[in-house]
Amino acid sequence: MLRVNPLKALRPTTEAAERVASVPYDVVDRDEAARLAEGNPLSFLHVVRPDIDLPPDTDPYSDPVYQTAKNNLERLVADGALFRDDTPCVYVYRQTMTLQTAKGPRELSQIGVVACCHIDDYSNDVIKKHEKTRQAKEDDRTRHVLTLNANAGPVFLLHKDDDNLKRLIEANSAGEPLYDFTAPDRVRHTVWRVEEYAPFIAAYKKLDAAYVADGHHRSASAARAGAQRRNENPEHTGHEEYNWFLTALFPASELNILPYNRFVKDLNRLTPDQLINKLSAVARVEKDMDPEPRDTGCFGMYLAGQWYSVTLPDPSINKADPIASLDYELLYERILKPILGIGDIRTDERIDFVGGIRGTDELKRRVDQSIADDPNNIGGVAFAMHPVTIQQLVAIADAGEIMPPKSTWFEPKLRSGLLVHELD
Repeated sequence: MLRVNPLKALRPTTEAAERVASVPYDVVDRDEAARLAEGNPLSFLHVVRPDIDLPPDTDPYSDPVYQTAKNNLERLVADGALFRDDTPCVYVYRQTMTLQTAKGPRELSQIGVVACCHIDDYSNDVIKKHEKTRQAKEDDRTRHVLTLNANAGPVFLLHKDDDNLKRLIEANSAGEPLYDFTAPDRVRHTVWRVEEYAPFIAAYKKLDAAYVADGHHRSASAARAGAQRRNENPEHTGHEEYNWFLTALFPASELNILPYNRFVKDLNRLTPDQLINKLSAVARVEKDMDPEPRDTGCFGMYLAGQWYSVTLPDPSINKADPIASLDYELLYERILKPILGIGDIRTDERIDFVGGIRGTDELKRRVDQSIADDPNNIGGVAFAMHPVTIQQLVAIADAGEIMPPKSTWFEPKLRSGLLVHELD
């Protein structure tokens, strides 16, 4: 049973919503965040990336960073850009965008519900995970939540399709929206406020589980912060707001997983011909005009100015093993590790990860640039991946397994600052 609760959201005025709403903290570095927020004091990046308001050499985990986040949130409230809803609600949230691909434009759309989930459901694996978290990042976001006394951004959850929830979402997204704007990245965000939330709560109770799609550090940190508040309260009853954390719940069929492509900065002292020879011992390598892999077990490879398809023999793939059959695991175990010498994929500086939103042209650009920068005129190699399916993600989480790092890229990204959950 999945527990869901409404919230009295801290949210922007209709007029300020477009200027307040920001990309999540973890999809931009400090310099990118500073550029996005330049000239916009209302941007929620001042709250989720407060280091942009401090000198560039500031330790991102130092006291001034968290205090600046708190000050900036309080300033947005004091200036009237944010206010508190006086009635608990859930919110229907739709995003639409056009993705440019090698095969032409592709329309993406997803619609779900913003509400709160229970920290115990996270801890007890009613809300299931598929990634490891890094301690430093988890500590950072836990402190951020506790300093703000709020969940600044929602955790992106998916759940199996449910006809009743589908009808509820459709019925409550037919009227006048609360917000409707197109952000600078050309993603349209539309939000409807739902005061009659009881049918939603009842419908979610019939679900056995939800799955973290994006936001493993946010969910782990929210659960830790709530547990700390609980432990510090000698009069804890279980009804406090800190028992809940902010989520956006989407039916599985609504979601779009894009590939998370790989770029290796050098060929591990091989020439392009030598690399192709080694690859040919484990896979079928063919020149290809199409950079995108045809199916699972196949990779698009850009090397020395040419696209190739690299296809592993189907009988060699153990499809009964949800991890071993993942393309990301196959690429690592068959190619990246033994041939290109990549060690721990989480820490090896010779490999970069390129979100599918950037397209295969970005892979070509990086390899071409690496050739231009290499005195030996060899450069690196890039691999275009087939995206993980929702079914694979669910199977891995259900099995209690962990996916390889940087395996899923969801689009569109949820905006921060549209709906904030306070812990009191």
